[in-house]
Amino acid sequence: MAAMLQPQIILLKEGTDTSQGKAQVVSNINACTAVADVVRTTLGPRGMDKLIHDEKGSTTISNDGATIMKLLDVVHPAAKILVDIAKSQDSEVGDGTTTVVLLAGEFLKEAKPFIEDGVHPQNLIRSYRTASFLAINKIKEIAVSIEGKSLEEKKSLLAKCAATTLSSKLIGGEKEFFASMVVDAVLAIGSDDRLNLIGIKKVPGGNMRDSFLVNGVAFKKTFSYAGFEQQPKKFLNPKILLLNIELELKSEKENAEIRLSDPLQYQSIVDAEWNIIYDKLDKCVKSGAKIVLSRLAIGDLATQYFADRDIFCAGRVTEEDLQRVAAATGGTVQTSVNNVIDEVLGSCEVFEERQVGNERFNIFSGCPSGQTATIVLRGGADQFIDEAERSLHDAIMIVRRALKNSTIVPGGGAIDMELSRYLRLHARTIAGKSQLFINSYAKALEVIPRQLCDNAGFDSTDVLNKLRQKHASGEGANFGVEINTGGIADSFANFVWEPAVVKINAINAATEAACLILSVDETVKNPKSESAQGEAAANAMAGRGGPAFRGRGVRGMRRR
Repeated sequence: MAAMLQPQIILLKEGTDTSQGKAQVVSNINACTAVADVVRTTLGPRGMDKLIHDEKGSTTISNDGATIMKLLDVVHPAAKILVDIAKSQDSEVGDGTTTVVLLAGEFLKEAKPFIEDGVHPQNLIRSYRTASFLAINKIKEIAVSIEGKSLEEKKSLLAKCAATTLSSKLIGGEKEFFASMVVDAVLAIGSDDRLNLIGIKKVPGGNMRDSFLVNGVAFKKTFSYAGFEQQPKKFLNPKILLLNIELELKSEKENAEIRLSDPLQYQSIVDAEWNIIYDKLDKCVKSGAKIVLSRLAIGDLATQYFADRDIFCAGRVTEEDLQRVAAATGGTVQTSVNNVIDEVLGSCEVFEERQVGNERFNIFSGCPSGQTATIVLRGGADQFIDEAERSLHDAIMIVRRALKNSTIVPGGGAIDMELSRYLRLHARTIAGKSQLFINSYAKALEVIPRQLCDNAGFDSTDVLNKLRQKHASGEGANFGVEINTGGIADSFANFVWEPAVVKINAINAATEAACLILSVDETVKNPKSESAQGEAAANAMAGRGGPAFRGRGVRGMRRR
């Protein structure tokens, strides 16, 4: 009776949506599994592509996990965690973005029956963390170092890593061609870590094989004035002056007003303006530079002036390209033309303007510091070239990682099967429930070879049985899926390699995400924020004059 008379306590605002307990954890797991199912089919060399069409009307064709996850615009709060781990894998390693989402989804899928049977999530989290620690140590044990090899050997090993990454992309058909190009580009920038020193320029037309690598800098011809065609288009060992100033007659700003008492004074003011620009141009010529590049405009007067003196100039060069020219040629960007000394001028062996497709490119090659490279990509459709650029970005990241952390592991699902076998064996030595949890973690790791088979149209059960048998025999640690025949093969011997850091990062991130989602047992949705969003959307529609709200008063009521 006393219990019935207890007053009801209202903690949260009316309309607040709260869901908690076991049902909430299961709901979060279901949401994450749905997200993993979206990218599931994109894994591996036979993976399918996704075409994503956004509200602006632009279409993206991609099978890169991180790109798809970014464009999906996921709103479920728990499933957003999977988007974040895909982004972190992309920025940290570059490849393995689909793998990390799949693994996280599979860990959660395996945890679901335990949660439904009443197991406390913290028990699962503890076991998953132990399994992750054991798996990462095993990867470090299996990994093979490529340190101490000659440059040629290293090049060939890095090209194999790049080819493994590219095999699952749209440009997989030309993976050898692009792999060697990527390795040359990464080796060209040396120990410098800045990715922006490798430029990728896209020119529609031609085929993939027309793509080429410039050991230096290439950028599209900028907007030019009359007189440009009279300038020489090729130089040997020129001096290069880089500027960040305008070389044109400037109009007065802020409605400047000058009062004259004598009409003759007007001419002296006009002359002063001309003298200023001519003084600047004279100083550029006297510096001895044969090429003048500026981030700001170079006007028609300056263009003609330089043309008369056999000097090449280009204005409105993008900041990124100017910085790459500075890094390659050893020049320094100047904000003034006074006291231009030889030390601030750059140089290169050959400068030429070359036609690529229907674009003209300014190409600087044979640069002294050699710390930049530019890949010029050719291909049919714009979407295809965009996807090729994303694929090359992944390959460049992988080669950089392999150079720094020079250990590699066999790909094609081999490392996943070996970890699965090792964890199953380890689970037998543990008493209690955690044996079951580590077993489920081991089973989840098999999702990678299983999905590789499914995506290629092979019988995954048959291939996995063969793989389990081979790995259990103790001498098949390097055996993975043979994607061409549907059997199994030694991934190491077939040069299907990936840097160990990719796998370590993927397992770490996937386990962390799974543990984080399992540890959430309540979600509270604030009604105010939702209504505020609704009002904001309505106001935006009214302001834009959307078709349903046109022609009515402030409230923007729908017409009857």
